[in-house]
Amino acid sequence: MQQIPMPYLLFLGDVMDPLAAKTARGIHVWRPESCVGQIRLATDSVSLGLEDMDVTTAKARGAKTMVLGTANAGGKLPTHWIESIKSAIRAGLNVANGLHQGLLELPELVALADEYNVQLFDVRHMRPQLDVGSGKKRSGKRILTVGTDCSVGKMYTSLALEAAMRDIGMKADFRATGQTGVLVAGAGIAIDAVIADFISGAVESLSPANDDDHWDIIEGQGSLYHPSFAGVSMGLIHGAQAHLLVMCHELGRPHMRHLPHQFMPTLQQCVATNLAAASLTSPQVQLAGFSLNTSGVDEAQAKAALAEISREFGVPATDPVRFGISELAQSIKDRGL
Repeated sequence: MQQIPMPYLLFLGDVMDPLAAKTARGIHVWRPESCVGQIRLATDSVSLGLEDMDVTTAKARGAKTMVLGTANAGGKLPTHWIESIKSAIRAGLNVANGLHQGLLELPELVALADEYNVQLFDVRHMRPQLDVGSGKKRSGKRILTVGTDCSVGKMYTSLALEAAMRDIGMKADFRATGQTGVLVAGAGIAIDAVIADFISGAVESLSPANDDDHWDIIEGQGSLYHPSFAGVSMGLIHGAQAHLLVMCHELGRPHMRHLPHQFMPTLQQCVATNLAAASLTSPQVQLAGFSLNTSGVDEAQAKAALAEISREFGVPATDPVRFGISELAQSIKDRGL
């Protein structure tokens, strides 16, 4: 699978909305050692607190790739960013892009990259030749993060679990299925750009056979209960062939994201539905635990809610931001699967 060279220079452009910089922020949080600095087009735009530098300085400091670290409505590449991309190419930097519009769609950038012998990475369209999924049993162990809804922390949970499992001596690797995750990991497949028939096959390719004591932690997407994204979620579930599921949820969310008319499922409903779907390709699949976003309540309320969920289901429940995820990692190790 194609690997994006690290370390990175994070391009923040001139965005003013902190949420628009979520890709760059995710890279900085999870791979700080791979971030040489940031480049901005306006001094009052969003900052990650990294050193501001130009492309020449970044190259001299060891950067190998400039990452377009922002998202916008429609995923279009702003035309006034193109000159910055050209400057990076001329400085000898590869350029990685998580927007829907691809760098490879622009002949002038392709020609310049060829001239300076650098690569352009369109993360949403990076993938090997794919086959449809087979469901054939494969070696190794796999965890899939699933959710009651989209945007409930599946990527964060997956990365936190990778770190916690490694800390206790387990072999664990994060497998990215979204553009931010791909840039954090340096490789992966953006599932939202895969033709529907090939989603399960893409996940099989992303997490192939491995050692019996090796765990792949596969980043989930969407929710089986979200009308917009359930198809993607189902393909992920079947392709993952997961031994364990981790259920992600935001405490107190009133309805499905962006769909005020769509009810939120109960945890019981969501667990049962996900386990039933996963059993098609992994008949012995189990629930490992819960990862909740409890930011809407105080710490005492959060602890009480997590304790109640843990009692009800008999598995660990945590908020990885507030309380860490080491208990869940240890529980997985203790299962001895």
